[in-house]
Amino acid sequence: MARPQSRFVCQTCGDVSLRWEGQCRACGTWNSLVETLVRDPARRPPAASGRPSRDGAQPTSLRDVADGDLPRRRVGIGELDRVLGGGLVPGSLVLLGGEPGIGKSTLLLQAAAGVASGGGSVLYATGEESAGQVRLRASRLGLLDGPAGTGVRVVAESNVGRIVELARAATPDLLVVDSIQTAVVDDLDGAAGSVGQVRESALRLMELAKGDGVTVVLVGHVTKEGSIAGPKTLEHLVDAVLNLEGDRYAALRLLRAAKNRFGSTEEVGVF
Repeated sequence: MARPQSRFVCQTCGDVSLRWEGQCRACGTWNSLVETLVRDPARRPPAASGRPSRDGAQPTSLRDVADGDLPRRRVGIGELDRVLGGGLVPGSLVLLGGEPGIGKSTLLLQAAAGVASGGGSVLYATGEESAGQVRLRASRLGLLDGPAGTGVRVVAESNVGRIVELARAATPDLLVVDSIQTAVVDDLDGAAGSVGQVRESALRLMELAKGDGVTVVLVGHVTKEGSIAGPKTLEHLVDAVLNLEGDRYAALRLLRAAKNRFGSTEEVGVF
């Protein structure tokens, strides 16, 4: 077994250094480097490079590439569909951010029910709650008696390798990971929520999305400054970044797209 190797990762920007430094050389933040142990970097899967491996992929001329009008799956929530640009795109990776308690999990559970109502299948992986807690929320929302009662499968799991394994076996149309800050990868010794764990988890879920055509939605928490917790590379990896905003004690919520490769960023959803 290979000896664990030590790396120092900036908790602000995700830059990796071989030794500790007082100031991050990439973003200039002081005292932000944290030691992370990597068990065997030589045996990491292709996703660790940030470029998903697709067997048999060949270069194609622009003229022969399939038309850019991508198929979309509507979730049945008009405001969410509109902000997404018309619905969820198969093989896309979406990040939904917001403060704790703002309603991210509730919105995604309703979206999962909408996908199930349209004949799709959903796998809901939760690392923050038990399956029983998710069921209680679905009951409060009146979702158990509809298609969501059988079309949405729930698993309390935070191990990314296991989530990917379950998704490839179940072949869902939509995979929800709640949340990316609780996801862990066995190859890394860092705690859940650390820069290395968040980045590696997102990379492996991106490989699943692009390689298997599964729509993956990640739940992300925001910091006190209002930015999504984790490395900035997380926002660069995903196809869309949605922010759920508002006062948790008020009646209304606003949904904005900070980034959307498949639609406009000018739309605002009101809930």
